[in-house]
Amino acid sequence: MESVEKLKEIASAAIDGLKEELVQVSDAIWRNPELSYQEHKAHELLTHFLETNGFRVERSYTGIETAFRATYGEGRPNVCVICEYDALPGIGHACGHNLIAEAGLTAGIGIKAALGAVQQQLGRVTVLGTPAEESGSGKVRLLENGAFGDVDVALMMHPSSFTCVYPHYLAIACYTVTYTGRAAHAAAFPWEGVNALDAAVLAYTMISHARQQLKPECRVHGVILEGGVKPNIVPERAVLEYMVRAPDRKELAAALAKVLPCFEAAASATGCQVLVDSSEPLLDNILTNDTVARLYEENLIRVGVPFERHSGATGHGSTDMGNVTHAVPGMHPKFKIGSGQEVAHSSPFARVANLPESHAQTQRFASAMAYTGIDFLTNKELVEEAWANFRRHCEEK
Repeated sequence: MESVEKLKEIASAAIDGLKEELVQVSDAIWRNPELSYQEHKAHELLTHFLETNGFRVERSYTGIETAFRATYGEGRPNVCVICEYDALPGIGHACGHNLIAEAGLTAGIGIKAALGAVQQQLGRVTVLGTPAEESGSGKVRLLENGAFGDVDVALMMHPSSFTCVYPHYLAIACYTVTYTGRAAHAAAFPWEGVNALDAAVLAYTMISHARQQLKPECRVHGVILEGGVKPNIVPERAVLEYMVRAPDRKELAAALAKVLPCFEAAASATGCQVLVDSSEPLLDNILTNDTVARLYEENLIRVGVPFERHSGATGHGSTDMGNVTHAVPGMHPKFKIGSGQEVAHSSPFARVANLPESHAQTQRFASAMAYTGIDFLTNKELVEEAWANFRRHCEEK
């Protein structure tokens, strides 16, 4: 068998040979932003590229129309690299998911080239297309459908305003809260009405006061989606949307114990009916696997890109990749694009997500991800070590 270093050189050459095509796919996704579970153009672009380059492709994987699985090789270990490709409403790819898709393709091409260069059966690489990260929790559905059941290591990366290997992602619970009152003429017969907007405002105010009793690492944010139709009609319907975040599930449960009663108390105080609906699945914090992270750091050094290990207090977001890292050993590092001043979910970030230098940066970091996959495929003891670390972290939770 070729040495591991030689296989990484082969992977690098394969990536370099397709760098323009990789950019073209990413650019096309960026120019055609599609919302969660509507990523039909992206699905076709990505699966066509992978099929053309020798992968076995399963479209609409596990019955999710815009999900896919592309594989090369046989047996275990199975190294899974993940693509995201949904956009944000109004501001397009302001989270850079076109670059996440490009990174997944890049790593997949590199690992495939290494597998194809040896006579032995080292295992396989899976490029998994996961829709609906921004809304809809596509990875949670894929987990429930068994898509990660034969995965040994799950790898993905995310563009950001900074680079770090151990990003700080929070667990999150999302709720849609609907208050129902009774309409009446607000001037002639206000006593006949039951004001749903009052309930929504009261809940909003109580939660704002409750924040001072929450731990500093927790986040609670909400908006009023509906609050009546005209001032002279007592609002009979009001709708809130809230997100509650915390460092892990245990801390999240403690935060929810203070937030959720506010919804019920507001209904009781105003005489309204309330429906509290969990609008999204609960998402876990990111559990970065130490073995995966160590190998990735070594490969970042090999590629020659600077990085920080931890993000500190920066970047308290949430992602459905958290649930994946609580199911199999994985990572979700961040890599810097732009000047560092453009922040995710903003129009400036959307702009830098399609700059030539951002594509080049994506492919550099994705090469390190490919090399990390090759490390696992050529040394099964590393897979065992990653799973031992995973089980230890799970026991500590």
